[in-house]
Amino acid sequence: MKKKILIVDDEQSIVDAVAYSFRREGYVVETANDGEEALRLVESFQPNLIILDVMMPKLSGYDVCRKLENRKGIGIILLTVKDDIVDKVLGLELGADDYVTKPFDLRELLARSKALIRRMDGRDTNIVQEEIIVRNIQLNLFQRTLYVDNNLVKLTPKEFDLLVLLFTNLERVYSREDLLNIVWGMDYIGGTRTVDIHIQRLRKKINDLEQIVLQTVYGVGYKASSGVKK
Repeated sequence: MKKKILIVDDEQSIVDAVAYSFRREGYVVETANDGEEALRLVESFQPNLIILDVMMPKLSGYDVCRKLENRKGIGIILLTVKDDIVDKVLGLELGADDYVTKPFDLRELLARSKALIRRMDGRDTNIVQEEIIVRNIQLNLFQRTLYVDNNLVKLTPKEFDLLVLLFTNLERVYSREDLLNIVWGMDYIGGTRTVDIHIQRLRKKINDLEQIVLQTVYGVGYKASSGVKK
């Protein structure tokens, strides 16, 4: 089945050029010129990937990311003229998967999009179990949900992917660089600090402030543990 791409930008010339490039590669393409229209098309078109401008009327790209926080199976690549590290980190922390600064090369955008779609496909096909349970924490891999003490807890897509990686490899120590490469699948522009931020947020969400489950391995990185001594 052909992959579906939603291109969102208030500059029609960019929309036309990007749409043409993706259609030429065999993708099914829809376009929007503002954030509100993009959200409507997400519901009706159900894209596999959204190429999303940050600075737009009505709703910004950041606003759209917030609205799609609990999306399933949709990748997001942000486009912006901003080149400030804070803006890049913000977009990716809101759940975007990649970030391209204008002006950009269409070949690079195509390559990044194809790579993201491959990673998303691989992430789905590598799931061989439906649930992971660690102490009072339950992850449903098919529904992409987290329950702590039987209470539903909301996670961003990256928080969920990070937790799945650590929970499926209990006691394995990952460096921050390893986690960036595996979960984000690219040289993350925000640096390894984003891993620390995600771990801190996850500890709060799973009530692990004593770091029994998500443990810091000083000088190396992080690991997940059942907390049971052997």
